[in-house]
Amino acid sequence: MTLDTRPRILQNGPLLPQLEQALAATYRLTLLQAQPDPAAFLAAEGAQFDGIACTARIGAPRALIDGLPSLRVISNFGVGFETIDVERARERGIAVGYTPDVLNDCVADTAFGLVMDVARRFSAADRFTRRGDWLRGQFPLSHRVSGKRLGIVGLGRIGRVIARRASGFDMDVRYHNRRTVDDVPYGYEPTLEGLARWADFLVVASAGGPATRGLISAAVLDALGPQGFLVNVSRGTVVDQAALVQALQQGRIAGAGLDVFEQEPQVPEALFAMDNVVLLPHVASNTHETRQAMADLVMDNLASYFATGRVRVPVPGSA
Repeated sequence: MTLDTRPRILQNGPLLPQLEQALAATYRLTLLQAQPDPAAFLAAEGAQFDGIACTARIGAPRALIDGLPSLRVISNFGVGFETIDVERARERGIAVGYTPDVLNDCVADTAFGLVMDVARRFSAADRFTRRGDWLRGQFPLSHRVSGKRLGIVGLGRIGRVIARRASGFDMDVRYHNRRTVDDVPYGYEPTLEGLARWADFLVVASAGGPATRGLISAAVLDALGPQGFLVNVSRGTVVDQAALVQALQQGRIAGAGLDVFEQEPQVPEALFAMDNVVLLPHVASNTHETRQAMADLVMDNLASYFATGRVRVPVPGSA
């Protein structure tokens, strides 16, 4: 009988089926959620695991990391890492890999699709036609996108691609970051409220986590104003969701395109009846091509670590 010496990987949460198959073919894979009593399983078996494979939605909290005393590497399926206790991983010298860049195009496409939809009211017009309302009258006028002002909150990897998409529509682009970006031609707004006041469309592409929670506040929404549209493809927590619902109900902004929400998959029911709101179930990177590229990078990060001691793409600030 041959002893299986492959690294042992703990899978935390469901992953893409082809990724699960690749992990199972390459490593000794165990799905934590499949255990009848995950806590008891970790207490009995936790010391045997070398790595974690997880999604950005579930991540690897401190309790899980501390339950794996031999843990050396975490490979995250996603660009967000606020659900991973990166500080604890760094303290223990655990490498943390993630999957940025490969999803930039599809997330930017979704952001611009939401800009187009919420302004031109394509989804609302589709519902209008399906209901037979066209037989009784013309669909109301919508808003032009070309030539308008696009404000981007967070000019990182995805924000830059969104800005490039806007150039095809002859839009004026400005952005707000914690600091200016030197190698871009776009104008910088030093305050978020200033950017919102200037913009026709305010697109949120910033990172999630405690530092950005509630960043898009009632004051920012009021600065955006009754002719302005909000689009969010970052994290639901970046927007004060209660303030957004209230602003939409009171007509203090023109509309919103949302791919993310504060407590997914829960969506405020007040938004369901609003024809000036486009609601997506967190699908910005949800294409065959992008998800396969993300899965490949999860595998590459693990393979690189076990070959060299370093993941291919480390989370900023990790070991």
